[in-house]
Amino acid sequence: MLNVSLFKNKKNHYFCGMLKNIFFACLFLILASCGKKPLPKPSGELRLEYPAPKYQNFTSDCPFTFDYSNFSEIQDGKKKCWYYINYPKMKAKIFITYFPIQNDFNAHTKEAEKLVYEHTIKASSIDTQSFSYPAKKVYGNFYQLQGETASNIQFYVTDSTKHFVTANLYFNTRPKPDSLAPAVDYIKKDMLHIIDTFKWKQ
Repeated sequence: MLNVSLFKNKKNHYFCGMLKNIFFACLFLILASCGKKPLPKPSGELRLEYPAPKYQNFTSDCPFTFDYSNFSEIQDGKKKCWYYINYPKMKAKIFITYFPIQNDFNAHTKEAEKLVYEHTIKASSIDTQSFSYPAKKVYGNFYQLQGETASNIQFYVTDSTKHFVTANLYFNTRPKPDSLAPAVDYIKKDMLHIIDTFKWKQ
C-alpha cells in the first residue's frame, strides 16, 4: 500500500528547496543591482601645447614698427595701416588699427575705452595696466578681460601728439574661458612683446 504521508513529505521538501533557490537567486539580483550605477566619464578639455615663440620685426610704410611671433602671420586689414595678426591654429586674430591724431586725442582715447567697457555685461572683471616708455614716446593702456567676453585682451599705444594705435584680440569660436585660457595666455605674452618692441618711425 502506498505511503501517502511519505509522498507528501518528499513533495513538500522538493517544493521548499525550489523556494530556497528562487529566494537566493532574487536576493543575489537585488544585491547586485544595489551597486553604484556606472557614470559616464566627463569630457575634459584638451590642454594644447604651443611652441616657444621666436620674434621677427614687422615694418611697412606705416609710421610704426614692432616685433611679432613667427607662430602668427600678418595680413592687410580693411584700411591703410590696419592689420590682422592671424593665429590660424588657435582660430584667433589680433586686430591692429591706426589713426593719425588731428586735435582729437581725447576722442581716440574715449573710443578705445568704449571698446573695452562695452564688454562689461559678459566680463567678470577688467584688469587695466598703464605703460609708459618716455624714451620712445610710447604710452598707453593694456586691458585684460575675464569671463565669457568676445575680446579677451585689448590695448592702445600712442605718442599723445601724432599717432594712435589699438589692438584687440578675438577668437573665431564661442567664448569658453577654461578651454581658451592656454591660448589667451600664449597670445597675451605676444601682445606684451609687441608693446615692449613698439617704436615710432622718425
